Amino acid sequence: MAAGASGPELARAVLDAAKARREAAARTRRRSVVSGDGGGERRLRGYSGPGPDPRDPQPLGAVLAKLVKARGWEQPAAEATVFGSWERVVGPEVAQHSRPVKLEDGELTVEARSTAWATQLRLLAGSLLQQIAREVGHNVVRKLHIHGPAAPSWSKGPRRVRGRGPRDTYG
Repeated sequence: MAAGASGPELARAVLDAAKARREAAARTRRRSVVSGDGGGERRLRGYSGPGPDPRDPQPLGAVLAKLVKARGWEQPAAEATVFGSWERVVGPEVAQHSRPVKLEDGELTVEARSTAWATQLRLLAGSLLQQIAREVGHNVVRKLHIHGPAAPSWSKGPRRVRGRGPRDTYG
């Protein structure tokens, strides 16, 4: 405002200052409502119109994806996909003869149904890693440890025999 203004000039200066304050407040209000930052925002009023709008119903998958990203659960969700969707990740034939056992620090331990399949999976390790990376994301599984089925242990149990054990049983 002009220091020496009087009459109509003073009224015009006050009116211009009030309009500028109102426009600035409207711009910040519009930005906070549309941004969706969550902190005490007001709901948009009226109809949403023909275009996309945050008030439109959202698919459940999109809402879950936003939640997973906001909470930082991408890595645990990808690791869970390896175990939960093993058949989809590696294919039905490989999944029929193997199963994931544990995943620690990017190293996946896989147990094969037989020693022959363990050998076959060791040969396919490179392509399996590529398939897993395609399905669940890169750097979730960096290395595979493949082993055959666990052999029965004769060293513990209620019928344990001291000495040489069941050497003559099988043959």
